[in-house]
Amino acid sequence: MKYLKLFYASLFCVFVVASCKQETKKVIKTEPVSFTKEGTLQIFKKETDSLRANLDIEIAETDYETQTGLMYRKGMETKQGMLFIFPKVSMHSFYMKNTEFPLDIIFIDEHLKIASFQKNAQPLNERGLSSLVPVKYVLEINAGLSDNWSLEVGDTVEFVRN
Repeated sequence: MKYLKLFYASLFCVFVVASCKQETKKVIKTEPVSFTKEGTLQIFKKETDSLRANLDIEIAETDYETQTGLMYRKGMETKQGMLFIFPKVSMHSFYMKNTEFPLDIIFIDEHLKIASFQKNAQPLNERGLSSLVPVKYVLEINAGLSDNWSLEVGDTVEFVRN
């Protein structure tokens, strides 16, 4: 009898464990977000001040804009980017959660000089991508453009709001 109770108790535990499902992640569907030009940005070569790139930018500076960034978008045009403006200089880390296309993430210091890069950040990856040094601005562009435009640490950035 003792073994029979133990058998039924074990069977019950197996049944309970087998019938438990892992909670599935909830997918939040949103309307497609389109690019809104809020300014222009230029990148200049550090030694010669020659123009490396000229972009239309969308600016993220509120908490919501900063947290959402380029999430839920299908892509950007080659000459578009998103500029994040932070209230203070500090270390910043980005991730690609809900971002559906690869990006180059350019970290810019308070003097508007490129301080570091995270190139070819992969879509939907939630691994943190650090600035490595304290920065005030971050520019996100399509992956590969940093190399195509031969951007380097020390290049200068200028931007104008609309």
